[in-house]
Amino acid sequence: MYRQILHTPEGVRDIYNEECRRKNQVQEILHGVLHSYGYEDIQTPTFEFFDVFSREVGTVTSRELFKFFDREGNTLVLRPDITPSIARAVAKYFTEEDMPVRLCYMANTFINHSDFQGRLKENTQMGAELIGNGGVEADAEMIALVAESLLKTGLKEFQVSIGHVDFFKSLLKESRLDEEMEIELRELISNKNIYGVRELLEPLPIAAGLKEAFAEIPNLFGSVEILEKADACAVTEDAKRALERLRKIHDLLSCYGYEKYVTFDLGVVSKYKYYTGIIFQAYTYGTGEAVAKGGRYDTLMDHFGKPAPATGFAFVTDRLMNALSRQKVAVDSGEEKVMIVYRASQADCAIRKAMELRTRGMAVELMPARIGRDYESYARKNRICEIIYAQEEGTV
Repeated sequence: MYRQILHTPEGVRDIYNEECRRKNQVQEILHGVLHSYGYEDIQTPTFEFFDVFSREVGTVTSRELFKFFDREGNTLVLRPDITPSIARAVAKYFTEEDMPVRLCYMANTFINHSDFQGRLKENTQMGAELIGNGGVEADAEMIALVAESLLKTGLKEFQVSIGHVDFFKSLLKESRLDEEMEIELRELISNKNIYGVRELLEPLPIAAGLKEAFAEIPNLFGSVEILEKADACAVTEDAKRALERLRKIHDLLSCYGYEKYVTFDLGVVSKYKYYTGIIFQAYTYGTGEAVAKGGRYDTLMDHFGKPAPATGFAFVTDRLMNALSRQKVAVDSGEEKVMIVYRASQADCAIRKAMELRTRGMAVELMPARIGRDYESYARKNRICEIIYAQEEGTV
């Protein structure tokens, strides 16, 4: 029995001691950057009504949700994504607001991944949402936030890959493919499988120019120059507008000084269907998945009765921590501690000394003396920089 209850369920884990201190410090760094851009904190519930994350909203599939029922029989879910929760809250509490709303958050998300995928089912996310601004400057601000935040954590090598869902969507609309064929095409393009795209489309009654555009999409990734190459594939007006917006975003990021951290990928896709404009993901060494992801979602607020343009992003903190660890990026996990070792008869003196040091801003750990304890080994493991021993005469 004890063997079972000491273990966590599949897909979740404990975080403690040095790792937990490092994670908290990284989150404080990210939080500080978000606040410096004027974002205010918001907390939403860990679980919500099912409709907040329903298929119409376009988050994860129903089978990947952790679902349960309340006493009245309502279906509730643990949040798989925080953006819809914030959209709901903004629709409720900012009804009369006619200025852009900037909100930031830190919270855990829960997705019931298949066990064989090897992914965590609970992840900490920290992110920001800018609601009420449909301009290109809002998109650029999101990407600048990501770049600045990653730099502040100590990362030097990373790229933010930016795409635009309208580029691919407009070509899909023009092709009039059925849903099953569309899903297969998305998968092939996402995997950069050019030959698979050509094979899939070859027998279909689609214009030759459109077939060539689809086949070229997997190649449309790289620096800003790739947008010029993409012009030849922009066979619809929406696709042309998408490229023009990406160019403007690059120009604005040059003003921030972060353009060198940006690449473009016209074949990028997301499992979240609520994205309507730009979509981006940040990658670095040490983790195979994106450490940050985001985009524009101008129709999500409609679902909650308050139409408004919006854009946002989230860091997946656990992935970011893996990257920092594997790149051996030093993260200051807070000030070191002092330990006072004392016998029972010296408790009053030791406590007074500890309180004095704490008022001076020091972290102090009180340790009752025991024969045979190796205090130096304990100190090395627990970031204790100094050991103070209470003396027999009652002094420290």
